[in-house]
Amino acid sequence: MSLHFTALEFARRKNRLLAEMAERQLDGMLMFQQESMYWLTGYDTFGFCFFQSLWLGIDGRIALLTRSADLRQAQHTSLIEDIRVWRDSAHSTPQQQLRDMVADLAGSEVGRPSPRIGVEYDSYGLTAANGRKLDAAFDGFAVLSDTSGLVDYLRAVKSEEEIFYVRKAGQLALDARQAAIELVAPGVDEGEVLAAMQGAVFKGGGDYPGNEFIIGSARDALLCRYKSGRRRLDARDQITLEWAGAYRRYHAAMMETVLVGEPYDRHIDLFNAARLALEACARHIVPGRTAGEVFAAHSEVMDGHGLAEHRLAACGYSLGAKFTPSWMDPPMFYEANPWVLEPGMVMFAHMILMDSASETAMCLGRTYLVTVNGNEPLTGAPLDLIVNNR
Repeated sequence: MSLHFTALEFARRKNRLLAEMAERQLDGMLMFQQESMYWLTGYDTFGFCFFQSLWLGIDGRIALLTRSADLRQAQHTSLIEDIRVWRDSAHSTPQQQLRDMVADLAGSEVGRPSPRIGVEYDSYGLTAANGRKLDAAFDGFAVLSDTSGLVDYLRAVKSEEEIFYVRKAGQLALDARQAAIELVAPGVDEGEVLAAMQGAVFKGGGDYPGNEFIIGSARDALLCRYKSGRRRLDARDQITLEWAGAYRRYHAAMMETVLVGEPYDRHIDLFNAARLALEACARHIVPGRTAGEVFAAHSEVMDGHGLAEHRLAACGYSLGAKFTPSWMDPPMFYEANPWVLEPGMVMFAHMILMDSASETAMCLGRTYLVTVNGNEPLTGAPLDLIVNNR
């Protein structure tokens, strides 16, 4: 068994979740988010692309229903002892097997009220089709309520054990940044840059991130999603990079637009605005401020520079132990988001500017740990414009 946290840490998490369930008068909860399963038990897999669910009863009992391919995965990576397998076939009914498992664990005596069960409906691990089958299987047996986001809320504030891993992820992100900066030059293939960055993370003991590193040069530097296809850098070029160090599934992200050759005036104008906006956001990433206030700091600077049409409608989000397809966690920095920041939260702020008319990009992003008195940069590279003229 390769658990990354102490038994006491897992017990604290379980007790926090049980307290929330008791407040909601739930008899149990069915988890479909892999992040929830990892947080509660250490269970580490990408098998959530198939139907599986983790049960936590109000009595504290835990059980997993999964496929045969993940039986040993759960045995090797988690503290789960009760692991049940649904068999692949043309007529598999894992939702009915899940109901039977819950009936076995939660009880179904005659005369007892239907159990109240929370379900993570908003999850990559529960498709709409499987959600309908789940509802049908539990119809008449239990009252299902949507508890999506409950574990997300608990995961948002990191423990000291988690922060140790986040700091490691921050260092890996800095290592990847250095590898990229040393390599970016005229004639260099984007694939070489990606290989150097991801290689730096792996060499440092890190993991694959929750989503692909984002890379794009020339006009594709204006993209903020990964896409297939590579090119070599020109003598005068721009390359946007967004990446994360990942360690024990915990992420620390960064973002830069690196220039090759002489910068255009537009690059300098956009960078100055991005830096001022990031500094303004950092001043608001403190306890008691809301995620919406951080966004307001971003938009005030950007719009004050006449860049409203070139910025995004969000400027960052929380980070934690995440699985594919995305390393993004709630809360997100968007307009009027009321989520209040607390010590122990890990927040990534990204300033993304895309001027399509001039095909000019400028992006800058850093990760911060919210502390009792403010914040601590976890990816503390200088906020300087990077220009490689070699």
